[in-house]
Amino acid sequence: MTPFNSMSLTPELRYALENSLPPDAFILEPEMLRVYECDGLTARKGQPLAVALPETEEQVRDVVRLCHRHHLPIVPRGAGTGLSGGAQPLSNGLVLSLARMNRILEINPDNLSARVEPGVRNLAVSEAARPHGLHYAPDPSSQIACTIGGNVAENSGGVHCLKYGLTTNNILGLRLVTAEGELVQIGGDTLDSPGYDLLALLTGSEGLLGIITEITVRLLPLPPSARVMLASFDSVEQAGRAVGAIIAAGVIPAGLEMMDNRSLRAAEDFVHAGYPVDAAAILLCEVDGTPEEVDEQLAKVQRILQLCQSTGIRVSRSEEERNRIWAGRKAAFPAVGRISPDYYCMDGTIPRHRLPEVLSRMETMSEKYGLTVANVFHAGDGNLHPLILYDASKPGELALAEKFGGDILRLCVEVGGTITGEHGVGSEKIDQMCVQFQAQELQQFHAIKHAFDKSSLLNPGKAVPTLHRCAELGAMHVHNGELPFPDLERF
Repeated sequence: MTPFNSMSLTPELRYALENSLPPDAFILEPEMLRVYECDGLTARKGQPLAVALPETEEQVRDVVRLCHRHHLPIVPRGAGTGLSGGAQPLSNGLVLSLARMNRILEINPDNLSARVEPGVRNLAVSEAARPHGLHYAPDPSSQIACTIGGNVAENSGGVHCLKYGLTTNNILGLRLVTAEGELVQIGGDTLDSPGYDLLALLTGSEGLLGIITEITVRLLPLPPSARVMLASFDSVEQAGRAVGAIIAAGVIPAGLEMMDNRSLRAAEDFVHAGYPVDAAAILLCEVDGTPEEVDEQLAKVQRILQLCQSTGIRVSRSEEERNRIWAGRKAAFPAVGRISPDYYCMDGTIPRHRLPEVLSRMETMSEKYGLTVANVFHAGDGNLHPLILYDASKPGELALAEKFGGDILRLCVEVGGTITGEHGVGSEKIDQMCVQFQAQELQQFHAIKHAFDKSSLLNPGKAVPTLHRCAELGAMHVHNGELPFPDLERF
């Protein structure tokens, strides 16, 4: 593997990069580089050598080719809303921001699809499709700001992913620039194509396999009717059991979200969504379809919630009320930021039937570490988002919060889950990858990375740990003092 260039940009490379981009699209000034020192995960910061902001696919190819020729690492970046350190810059690398590639190229209502550049905001796609009676289903809480390219990189979900799927279920095609600067088309306008499913492989690859320059997304008809039910409970365990009961009854809600008292109080103070602030937990259950289907499913869900000891049930009576109820959930992360100097956002997924147990064990962990947790998450698919509250100004609290977060992720794996549901691995969860996977599995990840990026210049050091790292953490079996697959020691 070619070693990274650890020095500053050579005059030759600087001149070439400047001339491959528009006049204001190459950033070297330290004060301007600070804008790119982290993504939404702000605990770790650093500055890259430079930032490139291409506006066209051809400019992306030029930049990638130059970096490949000069062995300069590249960190792809979207809107910077990621929560796993995936866009954390390298001090010896270039940040390649795709924020200026923000055009919607085509809305095709006949084919139920849209072609967009990677810098297009998630919400903008649905706004453009709405006049045609269509929408783009994945809706992360950050959809007002996050980009489609970043959604593909992290395989983002959202409050409606239970019924409509994650990003990987809602894209049809990608155009990407390889590590060598070649342009590749994967998929297209059709539902399927022959050969290996490279589209699924690239979705969630966190910028390690290529630079995405265009995405064809699937559009869906807007449901004729949608209503949300808000149910309150005296304990988070009761709310957790209600989640499993709803799914077991054969109901697939459009969205099924849970908030505990700390998060719902913060959201209510922030948004005034009408949440019952005396409840220990609330569930938000939305069903959609024809008006008749919605009425039938709501009645069924209401009976289930009553059997699960819900202390109060309210159903939205208008689109305005429905949007207001969801506004509280989607504002939960910034709302919690108003009640704590800092918080550490985790993202793990567990089997739904283990929700009560996991929530109870997390409360025990909270007492052990002396740090409060606010829970808000996609309950329907078991995707947890515990927010660990801490104060970075107090020595040692950040490290304590990180250790607490690591224990939560190990608990997710222990009960049959995974260390991420939609935020990715990035740099933040790379140690927990050693808990999730065995050496043979990591070997295959490295082999795929090597097939796409032989020089390991695309987002190096993210998402997939080296075998040495796992062995040093004591998370991998080492036989007679030797690592398995010694031929992979270079990774």
